[in-house]
Amino acid sequence: MPEFSLTPEDVGERLDRYLTRQLPTHSRAYLQQLIAEQQILVNGRTTKPSYHLRAGDRISVSLPPPKPSGLLPQPIPLDVLYEDAYLLVVNKMAGMVVHPSPGNASGTLVNALLAHCPQLSGIGGIERPGIVHRLDKDTSGVIVVAKDDATHRGLARLFADRQVRKRYLAIVQGNIRDAEGVIDAAVGRHPVYRQKMSTHTRVGRQAVTEFRVLERFGLYTLVELQPRTGRTHQIRVHMAAVGHPLLGDPTYGRSQKALQRSPLGHQLAWFRRQALHAWILGLVHPATGEWLECRAPLPADLEQLLAILRREANAGERDVREGVLQGTVCGGTHYG
Repeated sequence: MPEFSLTPEDVGERLDRYLTRQLPTHSRAYLQQLIAEQQILVNGRTTKPSYHLRAGDRISVSLPPPKPSGLLPQPIPLDVLYEDAYLLVVNKMAGMVVHPSPGNASGTLVNALLAHCPQLSGIGGIERPGIVHRLDKDTSGVIVVAKDDATHRGLARLFADRQVRKRYLAIVQGNIRDAEGVIDAAVGRHPVYRQKMSTHTRVGRQAVTEFRVLERFGLYTLVELQPRTGRTHQIRVHMAAVGHPLLGDPTYGRSQKALQRSPLGHQLAWFRRQALHAWILGLVHPATGEWLECRAPLPADLEQLLAILRREANAGERDVREGVLQGTVCGGTHYG
């Protein structure tokens, strides 16, 4: 039975919000249900999800055994970057949903994992065996999966304590002025469009993203991003907030029609997802104590996108150089 002792920063926080941070593999609704079922006690007594924590409170949690998922294993090919008896690391393809949800009952990463490794951790609940963290459907790259409950708890603690090194690659719109920087802006639900996240929110949580420019293409920029926190859509929201939304982002960037009308639009119209790739994931292995770092190579669609941008950027530089030379010889004033 997990038991938690508070830090001074926890005092005053709602019980259900506190537990969501401490047990990130469980949804807030599920934890509220456990509170109602008296599976979660404060100082040995029942309470409500809205209870505000006080100094000295002791919180005990009794997690019921996971129910059989009923999910069907599907022999979907997986790009496994690393695997041992405790966990595996997968390079998720763009377009694949991580776990079943309304409208995506099959063809998910979980369905593929169950075919590859039937005995996955059950802590994630009925619909998310083994899943410790997520990537958006159209984001490619590294994701780690737990095979047993002890490893799941260890990985969840690393993520909660921000001890996982995560680096992403993204192609964003515009030419970022600074070579590197930090975006520090709270992220929460959009005040009007509730399916979106925003930095303009009534109730936001701290979110910090570091960025570093890797390559410039004039109209677009290749950046490396390191999120210090793990909020929903954090990178996509932060880059849009500073005026450089991800290329192809249907939610926080330009619409497909606007992209087609923009310079290079006719050459980029085929690219229909956010240009975001989870590149590196590093952590201390919860079972062995050794540092584990995995890198996912860029997928073919992002390689093709970069090839187009590099070709057009080089052609533009050639045009500028030729124009300058032509103006010097023919249109300028010659001295000496």
